Amino acid sequence: MAAGYAELLRTRHAARLLVGTLVGRLPNGTASIAIVLFTRAEGGSFSLAGALAAAYGVANAVGQPLLGRAVDLYGQPRVQLPAAVVSALGMAWLALAGTGTAWAAYGAVVVAGLFTPPLEGGLRALWPGVLGGRQERVHAAYAMDAVAQEVMFTVGPLLVTLFVALWDPAAALLVINAIGVLGALSVVVSKPSRTWRSEPREAHWLGALRSRGLLALLGAFFFVGTALGSITVAGLSYADDHGDQAVYGWLMAALGLGALVGGVFYGSRPWPGAPERRLRLLVALLAVCYLPLVLVPDPLAMTALAALAGVFLAPAMACAFIVVDRHAPAGTVTEAFSWLVTFFGVGAAMGTGAAGPAVERGGTAAGFGVACVAGAAALLVLMGTQRALAVSGRGRAVAGSGELSPDPLVKN
Repeated sequence: MAAGYAELLRTRHAARLLVGTLVGRLPNGTASIAIVLFTRAEGGSFSLAGALAAAYGVANAVGQPLLGRAVDLYGQPRVQLPAAVVSALGMAWLALAGTGTAWAAYGAVVVAGLFTPPLEGGLRALWPGVLGGRQERVHAAYAMDAVAQEVMFTVGPLLVTLFVALWDPAAALLVINAIGVLGALSVVVSKPSRTWRSEPREAHWLGALRSRGLLALLGAFFFVGTALGSITVAGLSYADDHGDQAVYGWLMAALGLGALVGGVFYGSRPWPGAPERRLRLLVALLAVCYLPLVLVPDPLAMTALAALAGVFLAPAMACAFIVVDRHAPAGTVTEAFSWLVTFFGVGAAMGTGAAGPAVERGGTAAGFGVACVAGAAALLVLMGTQRALAVSGRGRAVAGSGELSPDPLVKN
């Protein structure tokens, strides 16, 4: 599959768009970690750190579908770059004002979250045009996208902790967000972004949310986000227990590295059956791998468990991208992918918000216990919505059989 990814990246504009999007998403991908570290350095409690990260996540969740719909209506450059600049200014406000005044701190993270540009959904909307509309290549690009973002989630925490070590948490916020603006700029000045236009869409106030299958998927990934959000706070508590803040960066990086390895393996071969069925299996395995985290062993073993907890994340995300594409109504692709980011982000915000009190009342193991409960809930949602997911919003169901057509990535 490495050769396949290399072929995709040799396509004109593909590497630039992928790298630019990843760099542009760096502030969002590291926001929870950066906010938590900044708040703790300012003397704030775990509850305040979790609440600020949750406020960012909720604001991000509100902004993503609104900005995604705006992109579908008005194009990428007119939305993405201005949003990136405003979001960076919000984080700069937090870095300069600190957390001493609660309303200022919450206002800063809300602005930053609300205006986070929907680069993730935007990239997936660009892939068909860049790759000539060949569905098998587009779906392979989704898998590559999931793998590549795990590189960001592996490197991102290490960058934040590196910048904190070299300077301080405030400087880390400023530098990460400045880099993000440059990434967004690289994307929106490219020809595919400038010339992209959405498909004609049916006027409907619900937009992409009128698809029952998409709603089912979003509900499940709300809880996947909850699990990851709770791990962000529980991991910091674990590092505090062991008296070394660097442990936190290694745990988060291991989580991303595990997802990277899982994503590379997932993309290395074709998989039989409908992606909706495969997604249920992947989420079940993801939930099982969260369970050992409550054992909170020594740092070396805990790092290994964190890597294990991430193994099925990228495969589940890559599979979810295909399901979104199959169920999104025509003309709503950026919005649909943005809703996935939204539900995932709201879930992560709820996870960080719930893990803070859980840690303070029940210790680090209780914080990781939130992830276990959330993983089980994600699986239950997918199990309970099988009928909704059995009907594709793009008309790909096999008439009379109740079965979906094979995944285009599957080679018969």
